[in-house]
Amino acid sequence: MITPLLLAALALVLTGPAPALLARSSWPYRIPRAAVALWQAIALAAVLAALGAGLALSYSTAGEPGEPRFDPSSARDLAAAAVLALTALVAVRLVWAVGRVAVGTRARRKRHRDLVDVLATPDGLIPGLRVLAEETPLAYCLPAMRGSRVVVSVGALDCLDDGELRAVLAHEQAHLRARHDLVLEAFTALHHAFPRWVRSDVALDQARTLVELLADDDARRRNGPLPLARALVALAGSSAPEAALAAAKSSTVLRVQRLADPEPNHPVMASATYTTAVLLLVVPTFTVATPILKAVANALT
Repeated sequence: MITPLLLAALALVLTGPAPALLARSSWPYRIPRAAVALWQAIALAAVLAALGAGLALSYSTAGEPGEPRFDPSSARDLAAAAVLALTALVAVRLVWAVGRVAVGTRARRKRHRDLVDVLATPDGLIPGLRVLAEETPLAYCLPAMRGSRVVVSVGALDCLDDGELRAVLAHEQAHLRARHDLVLEAFTALHHAFPRWVRSDVALDQARTLVELLADDDARRRNGPLPLARALVALAGSSAPEAALAAAKSSTVLRVQRLADPEPNHPVMASATYTTAVLLLVVPTFTVATPILKAVANALT
């Protein structure tokens, strides 16, 4: 019974204290790419640990291999079946959330992309760029497998100089190249998979901030930090569609302050973070797999 208890404790830590502690730290903003990997590992390890706890508890409750597989009159076997059914329900709910978020997000993007193609004017500056006749400063992108769009408004063109505009466009193109939307979809699906009473916005909010930092770093390397910082200030508070990724959608103050510092370079910290992410995924998997593999080996010998 030790294995399911350890896995359940790990799942609780990874869904509560660990995300809260990490969200209060500033060091992940120095290594956003590694930090995204760590947040992904925490989320996935929490799911694996929770599912593993259910499987391990069901396995340990059902008894040793060689005994009757299932006896409806046995309270132990009924308990094992109930735990296994609950674990399967959690897995189905997660798969359902992933599918629902993926389908819904793509449908919203397609509707908005079709609307943009009707209302906005194509621009030859970059492929897929559309200029919207709107006085409110707007700049965002609509990712897609094919036919991605970068949308800027007339108001944004009026308030940004050439260098600032290039920095904003580089930021949006970085989102499209790296498919940051897929990263956010995964966190959104996991967010919706949990019941409301245990759901936390921490991981999703941190993922949104970190992908913006990644796009900022790409735009900084191409155009320098100052034009991008000025553009973020000019576009601060701008709205954007729910399914879009916008240059100034979140954490503007943090991002401008970060652009004022030298470009971050912390290879040791990044390596340690990647290593931690890998270990988080290996531990629950190994813990669940080992007793099952031993039981299979014993059954075969």
